[in-house]
Amino acid sequence: MKVALYIILGILIIVIGFFVWFFVFFLQVPELNIPENSSEKEKIVLIDNWLEKLNSQRKFNGGILITKDGEPTLAKTYGFTNSKKTEKLNNNSSFRLASISKQFTASGIMLLKEKKLIDYDNLVSKYISNFPYNNVTIRNLLNQTSGIPDSYLSLAEKAKDEIGILTNEKAIHLIVENKPKANFHPNEKYEYSNTNYIILARIIELVSNQSFENFMKNNIFIPLGMNDTRVWNLISQDKTFKGKTDGFEDLAGEIREIKPTFVDGVAGDGGVFSSVNDFVKWDKFWYGNKLISEENLKEAFTRPTLNNGEKSNYGFGWVIVNDEVVMHNGAWLAANTYFVRNIKKKTSFVLLDNSSNLFFDKIIGSIK
Repeated sequence: MKVALYIILGILIIVIGFFVWFFVFFLQVPELNIPENSSEKEKIVLIDNWLEKLNSQRKFNGGILITKDGEPTLAKTYGFTNSKKTEKLNNNSSFRLASISKQFTASGIMLLKEKKLIDYDNLVSKYISNFPYNNVTIRNLLNQTSGIPDSYLSLAEKAKDEIGILTNEKAIHLIVENKPKANFHPNEKYEYSNTNYIILARIIELVSNQSFENFMKNNIFIPLGMNDTRVWNLISQDKTFKGKTDGFEDLAGEIREIKPTFVDGVAGDGGVFSSVNDFVKWDKFWYGNKLISEENLKEAFTRPTLNNGEKSNYGFGWVIVNDEVVMHNGAWLAANTYFVRNIKKKTSFVLLDNSSNLFFDKIIGSIK
């Protein structure tokens, strides 16, 4: 009896010891010390050295971009492209952007508007047959004010055995078929929903008569010279591509690859991959470009007015923090991403990671 108690006690001590180590030591991030009188160049050196240290401690595996007036002051990667650590990251490595993809989807919709193929205030039911939400507009989808529940993943899980790999078309079919009850009337309030953005991607497919992947490639990425940026998922013709990063989990000394599942054939809410170098071009795009007019670009950063007269803070794939700052973040399949722009100061900050990073928010908070 005593032997059993000693064994249980020993196990408890080991478990408690692990959690103490995990929360007190492992989860700690070395402090980034930047003296107040540091020059911009000195700040950049300190940030770079700090990220190198984090990488050596396996607390950061990714890339950073800091720009001023459209030019990089720090553009660098730290670590490896995959769990096997066979290839080092570089500034052309393509990271999964997760929900930052939404602003790319929005740009595709904005281009259709520019070409007069759609209008933001058109009803979604104009494009999708038997769409169960009659009063929802394209603008409602962009602004996350549609009231459509974020249900496509749960619907797909229930129909997993029948649908194979989930696509935008199949996801929309599930929504039309099941008709999930709306959470609220259109434009009544803001509610973040990935479903809104796969519907937008499906509209792009229907209007352009091509896949979302090909439309974005031919109409956005190639014209902008974004050679490291693309839509990629399980229905892409190529099983992988040059420079692609794969997600992995690096926790307490254990490294495990994180692979896509059957739901990763959709895109629009996610699905875009891009590099540190291409984010320089993407940041410039939003100040002005040859594809979308200045007036149209402003729509992306306009706070929507709700039915009660209040303003919401989600534009077209952008969280509008205030009149000067816009941002978005994302997390999916081990990817953690963050992009913030100060429009007045003309600065931007991008942080990308493909290692299920538990420290990601702390790193952002230290650099901001």
